[in-house]
Amino acid sequence: MCASYGLSGDSTPIPLPGEDEPISEPGSLALLNDWITQHNGHAKITGRKAKNLNPVLIGDRLELGWWSLWADGRGPRGRNSFNARDDSLVRRWSHAFQHRALLPASWYDEGKPRWSLADGSPFWLAAVTSTVTDDETGETRLTYAMVTRRGTGKASAVKSKSSGGTESRMPLPIPADFAAEWLDPERAGDAELVAEAQIASEELSRAMQPDRPVETLPTLF
Repeated sequence: MCASYGLSGDSTPIPLPGEDEPISEPGSLALLNDWITQHNGHAKITGRKAKNLNPVLIGDRLELGWWSLWADGRGPRGRNSFNARDDSLVRRWSHAFQHRALLPASWYDEGKPRWSLADGSPFWLAAVTSTVTDDETGETRLTYAMVTRRGTGKASAVKSKSSGGTESRMPLPIPADFAAEWLDPERAGDAELVAEAQIASEELSRAMQPDRPVETLPTLF
């Protein structure tokens, strides 16, 4: 289960999915730069006391979202509302799966090591969202869960505590040539989309590297 990810904050351009140019829409660019400055590029799970929000790409615009999916206006759904397994999207997360988004990142933490691409370049992680009205404040709130997949490549060495220590999990990266399909609001969130996303993410997933040798990694989380 991934509970931390972020951007390095080194001003590396973040291309919009499927585009050659980095994010240039003034509101989105300002939001991203402000977030990097305020939070040191570190996305953390949001809570009633820790009310940090993180950048979420909806369509072609970044917005700030609450990392822990709400099913209604009363708060996060369940104990594990911040990660959504790819193999349960159709069953457990069916409503949120119809409202997909992407999360800008250049690293994520899983099983203690920090994982990134070898050249440090940024990438996009899959997410599902729910927009609700907070019963306490009346505010409209964008909430999200990060989508995870089976660990592959070097990431398969780290086992998840949530699986009883028998299975590895990692965030589901979405390559630029599949991003439009993932973000398309007209595309149904169904088993076919899950299968296509799993295949599309394979190369990026295998390219993730830990910040210390795999053979020293303990079995954690």
